[in-house]
Amino acid sequence: MKKIKTLFAASLLPFFATQAAAQQLDKMTWFNEPTEWTVSNNSLSMFVTPKSDYWRISHYGFTVDDAPFFYTERGGEFEVKVKISAKYKNRFDQAGIMLRIDHENYIKAGIEFVDGKYNLSTVVTHRTSDWSIVPIDKEIPFIWIKAIRRLDAVEFFYSFDDKEYVMMRNAWLQDNHPVMVGLMGASPDGDGFQAKFEHFGIKHLPDQRRTKWLKENNSN
Repeated sequence: MKKIKTLFAASLLPFFATQAAAQQLDKMTWFNEPTEWTVSNNSLSMFVTPKSDYWRISHYGFTVDDAPFFYTERGGEFEVKVKISAKYKNRFDQAGIMLRIDHENYIKAGIEFVDGKYNLSTVVTHRTSDWSIVPIDKEIPFIWIKAIRRLDAVEFFYSFDDKEYVMMRNAWLQDNHPVMVGLMGASPDGDGFQAKFEHFGIKHLPDQRRTKWLKENNSN
């Protein structure tokens, strides 16, 4: 009987590993659902809504909160990543990952097309928005974007091969608060474009404070 149980448990390992590695897109929710989108083989394709964006107040003097965002909700600490490819056409066309608490607190990071050039772009919003970019000197067919939420900070990374990751931004985000996390696209100055998101996954990370407490209070 013990052998049978062991074999049964071993047979379940691939199943649980798959479930842990990938967030099922058909269980996610739209905020500002676009008119055209499909989910197939756990990848999302969408036509990004024209004249849509996320931005609050600073520099431009306006606030917009109307771009498509496909999300799930997570508490605690986690790692999220996705492979992004898109047919960028107009100034400020962008696609990436967003972590969002509410309309005044969110971070979006990905690729943004500005004046004919590709940029790694991050917008951090806490009541007002800021914007930072890292120029890319070549056209890229796809890119991986990864975010790691730990305590009160989120680190964002990019990769061209899903092996070597380079940090693009570290930003504050309130901890001990659930967040919406998922896939976003925006086309503030254009007529929309086609974007594809593949291999989207969220991995739970043990809470650092709790892990430290458990280690310090280990009775064994």
